Amino acid sequence: MSETPWLTIVGLGEDGPDGLSPASLEALAQADIIMGASRHLNLLPDLTGSKITWPVPFADGLPILLSHRGSQVVMLASGNPFWFGGGSVITRYLKPKEWRALPAPSAMSLAAAALGWPLERTQCFGLHANPFAQLRPHLFPTSQILATMRDGAAVADLATWLAAKGFGATQIHVMEALGGLRQRIRKVSAECFNLSDVAHPVCVGLEIVGTGSIVPLASGRPDNLFQNDGQITKRPIRALTLSALAPCPGEHLWDIGGGSGSIAIEWLMAHPTCIATTIEIKPERAAQICENAAQFGVERLQVVIGSAPTVLEGLDVPNAVFIGGGISHELLKTVWNALPSDARLVANAVTLESEALLSQWHHSKGGELLRIELANAQPLGRKRGWSSTFPIVQWSVSK
Repeated sequence: MSETPWLTIVGLGEDGPDGLSPASLEALAQADIIMGASRHLNLLPDLTGSKITWPVPFADGLPILLSHRGSQVVMLASGNPFWFGGGSVITRYLKPKEWRALPAPSAMSLAAAALGWPLERTQCFGLHANPFAQLRPHLFPTSQILATMRDGAAVADLATWLAAKGFGATQIHVMEALGGLRQRIRKVSAECFNLSDVAHPVCVGLEIVGTGSIVPLASGRPDNLFQNDGQITKRPIRALTLSALAPCPGEHLWDIGGGSGSIAIEWLMAHPTCIATTIEIKPERAAQICENAAQFGVERLQVVIGSAPTVLEGLDVPNAVFIGGGISHELLKTVWNALPSDARLVANAVTLESEALLSQWHHSKGGELLRIELANAQPLGRKRGWSSTFPIVQWSVSK
């Protein structure tokens, strides 16, 4: 194969060839095949290369593109193909010498320039194929968000979602066909959204305003943010547990005895590259965990229905394990054997039997044994007194 890449990924804006660099224009002129969405192909002048319309869904176009390996091929993409674009999806199937990319300004760059927002301090999202809940931790007054959208109907749905979350006063900048002759920018509040003629391609700028609940940044988020049937690691204990688990970027957690999923979800909220697998024996609770994860917009969560330690076999190796219920010698032995060197184990016990078991393992393996006793102020006649909760014994150890 020639050292010259057979594939050139060209970023194309709404201004068509007028906005392309000389290198991009040369790649198009020399291409045997030009492949892209119909709206991209329609922006181009007559060229010698054959034009192929990229099908929907996007994945269906991959084998077509790869079948032309060896020809000079141009793939057209919106703006910067590697900023919420399809570039990384394509290149994972290619060797480095097979491709090159010639990006144009991204939709986010054009939107920030249009609004005068500092892009480096603006949260950016691709919502054309992702749930609105990804925005949930970023909904607070003064927050500025840029997001690409699937179409005009999705913008209306986003406005409804924001209002339902208590942020109906949010100002939505609706930006269509940025950088092209059809460019249009309009502003409307989420609660008063009435635009019925929003055209693709579209992105939005959100200036968050409202009185909806704000998701705190610290571990130990309020219990009422999680749907639960009472089986939840309460906020203070959850904060101490997450501190002991010490999530780091890219790490994988086993959450055994998921309950509401609060531990796994807060683990995932620590960093977007974190991964979690939660094991829950009751299907209704497993469904509840999925609903809670969706409410927070967290991804990379695997929910396994079944009883530990049986269902642990075959799971990806963890960097940390939390055992919140059903502690037994068999479970601890299985988990300990599965842990790689330097991995962490945290187990919380409520009963005397499980407390004794953790004491034995602490004596054998070391680590830290912590007894947590909390009390809440409660009415006591006309005055107040302390109401103690069940003490928790927490064992944390690194292998």
